[in-house]
Amino acid sequence: MRLSGLFFGAVTVLVQRVTAVDLVLRDEASVKSAASSIAFGLVKYYTGNNTGDVPGNLPDPYFWWEAGAMFGTLIDYWALTGDDSYNAITSQAMLHQGSDTRDFMPVNQTRTLGNDDQGFWAMTAMTAAELKFPDPPKDQAQWLALAQATFNQYASRWDTATCGGGLRWQIFNFNTGFNYKNSISNGCFFNIAARLARFTGNQTYAEWAAKVWDWQESMNLFRDGDVLDGVGIKQVNGEEVCPDHIDQIQWSYNAGIFLHGAAAMYNFTDGNPIWKRRVDEMLNSTTEAFYNTTAVNSDTPVLHEQFCESHVICNIDQRSFKGYLTRWMARTTQLVPHTYDVIYPLLESSAKAAARACSGTTPAPAFKGHPGTACGFSWTTGGFDGLVGVGEQMNALSAIASTLIDRTAAPVTADTGGTSSGDPAGGANGPGSSPVRELRAITTGDRVAAGFLTSAIALSIVAGCAFVMI
Repeated sequence: MRLSGLFFGAVTVLVQRVTAVDLVLRDEASVKSAASSIAFGLVKYYTGNNTGDVPGNLPDPYFWWEAGAMFGTLIDYWALTGDDSYNAITSQAMLHQGSDTRDFMPVNQTRTLGNDDQGFWAMTAMTAAELKFPDPPKDQAQWLALAQATFNQYASRWDTATCGGGLRWQIFNFNTGFNYKNSISNGCFFNIAARLARFTGNQTYAEWAAKVWDWQESMNLFRDGDVLDGVGIKQVNGEEVCPDHIDQIQWSYNAGIFLHGAAAMYNFTDGNPIWKRRVDEMLNSTTEAFYNTTAVNSDTPVLHEQFCESHVICNIDQRSFKGYLTRWMARTTQLVPHTYDVIYPLLESSAKAAARACSGTTPAPAFKGHPGTACGFSWTTGGFDGLVGVGEQMNALSAIASTLIDRTAAPVTADTGGTSSGDPAGGANGPGSSPVRELRAITTGDRVAAGFLTSAIALSIVAGCAFVMI
């Protein structure tokens, strides 16, 4: 992680506020226009579609995982606004990074990526399946299959020898961070498992989601709805001791990833009271920590990265976290309808503040979008704070586009129109996978799921034949 920033004087801020992105909340045309301007500036940071560059990669100083997050943001943008301008580069990037190994473990990244890095690409694939993003050609990796492959590799890496379970931050022991089990890596596992359970109806995914949640609780990484960052592992006389310490920092994306996953489990279980309580606790804690008006001296609750934003010490990675929380909160309103009255006003207040922050004009190559639409990081200053980058554009794009969530269809499942093809056994032999473990006995639920799958295949064949005949 790296820390960088370019700061401008107060005079510049005052001038640039005049040219802020124009936004009229609840005016669909205005929201789409504002989002379009910001999306244009975001994609201008991307170079992977240039001749000689690698599809799916962002240039330095951005890491591989943030590119995966960016394409997830663009898929959400397409689903919310209908603008398909960036669908082609999104598909190209995802297939280039996912197809060779079909598990988001590309050869050019394998030795350095962590479980969370892989997870952000897999969650983007899951988003593509849920939002019916155009499916790839049949000979390419499919969105659902890519998410399933990552899930299978996570399950194979579940480490019961230390801390009684959990995923380590890093996949390989030669990388710094291998002796740390963090909430974002386990959050990726939980989020993907919960959404796979909802999409496929397979109870095994739900069981894994519950197992990850229970492990987080056992490590005291949930504290009254707060999500703490992770637990350290210490070597003592050749033995690993866990937990050596608990990192108590709260990040917005940790809160969001568990809130969204819990919402998927609530939806999958038809409102199970356990998952309702968990959603409500997580939402209450999230709003208190990251929309605290007292902390930022604001009259309205505006999303802020509470640990580092007010002191201007957020690094490149951390300056993208708010956008993920925004997207996951918006989708939570569709999966758990009773949260709408709490979440939607927060989406609107943040969108309004984000639009005011998108008023910068900076010299290229810092920003190549439309003049006056460079988005700053902080939304509590009333204008542009001079910090620009992929994260800042993603945050604002998510904030503004997410106000259309009440006019957008909910994520689909295999039963409600999902078309993405799966591969339940994918990823078993990919890089960083442990040997395949013995499978549990087949249950009645598995047989029901298998019967459903067989019926679905049969119906698809009939439909295909009818289509050809027509």
